[in-house]
Amino acid sequence: MHIEFTDEQEQFRKVVRDFAETAIAPHAEAWDRDHTFPVEVVREMGELGLFGLPFPEEYEGGGADLTTLCIAIEEIARVDQSMAITLEAGVGLGASPIFRFGTEEQRQRWLPDLCAGRALGGFGLTEPEAGSDAGGTRTRAVLDDATGELVVNGEKAFITNSGTPLTSLVTVTARTDTPGSEGPPEISAVVIPSGTPGFAVAPPYRKMGWHASDTRGLSFADVRVPADHILGERGRGFANFLAILDEGRIAIAALAVGVIQACLDESVAYAKERQAFGRAIGSYQATAFRCADLAVMAETARLLTYQAAWLRDTGQPYTHAAAMAKLHATEAAVTATRHATQVFGGYGFMDETLVSRHYRDAKILEIGEGTSEVQRLVISRGLGLPLER
Repeated sequence: MHIEFTDEQEQFRKVVRDFAETAIAPHAEAWDRDHTFPVEVVREMGELGLFGLPFPEEYEGGGADLTTLCIAIEEIARVDQSMAITLEAGVGLGASPIFRFGTEEQRQRWLPDLCAGRALGGFGLTEPEAGSDAGGTRTRAVLDDATGELVVNGEKAFITNSGTPLTSLVTVTARTDTPGSEGPPEISAVVIPSGTPGFAVAPPYRKMGWHASDTRGLSFADVRVPADHILGERGRGFANFLAILDEGRIAIAALAVGVIQACLDESVAYAKERQAFGRAIGSYQATAFRCADLAVMAETARLLTYQAAWLRDTGQPYTHAAAMAKLHATEAAVTATRHATQVFGGYGFMDETLVSRHYRDAKILEIGEGTSEVQRLVISRGLGLPLER
């Protein structure tokens, strides 16, 4: 399959690349070092229209497709993964569930600010005891018949964009079945606005990477929200979120493509410049072959990613393709950062280098929005294998 972008998409790529190289790249190392979430730059990303790309214009969106969003994420990821995941999560986890499953009233209430980048939303699925086993959710939302409100109690862990100055809401999965009832748990999605009494946001985690991205734990102690804050059909919260993850996996793959491309670009440039034994290190096969491998990784990851995006944009089944793209691109990104760090040698071990930051940041790509093991499970089931459930 030949991937060909439209002229409009290529022009858009240039705009985003220019923004990334002028507004993000010069400051990314300092943000990483100081663990700074750059609020003003995120607002500028909103003004550029990035957070509203795949949503209709009536909600202040851009009316674009997933492919165009992936282009933006790829270009930003080349210079900084933290800002790329801020965009990816803001669109895929913050705004998409409301657009996909919300009522028109909910869309009108929350989407315009999310699309314009005036606000950010998070999605709380993972809990301290429920990660890939998200069906093990313990957070509960119980209807108080006297007030008509939902009362939410529980905890969430590792939630992106959940405690920034721009965060306006978090959508959480919660059990809405009767305690003690038999059968599979009934899990619904509930929108909880920031600042709601009883909703506590923990301090940012100390992380190996993504230092400029906001990631926190959340807790809910008798949090009360109106019953109309249930998002989508009651009992469909977990299933709906899995559908959201299919799109998110393609976007994470695009982020990984940007990382691999950066590793290739940085390694080739350094291999031409760095001298050893009187010659550029790129003249030695050990280095040249690493660069060749990086080129193959970038090409294969890009093809799988944009094929999956094309399937989604053209209304074809894409769950299997999304899992393949996410699995291959993220694992290739981890390998690519290791190769690039080796090319740079001692300099690659220094935190101020881009390849060092990408090396630390990349590991989470194999974990977030579905681990590599989960992707292999999805792919295996797509092959018709009789796996246990």
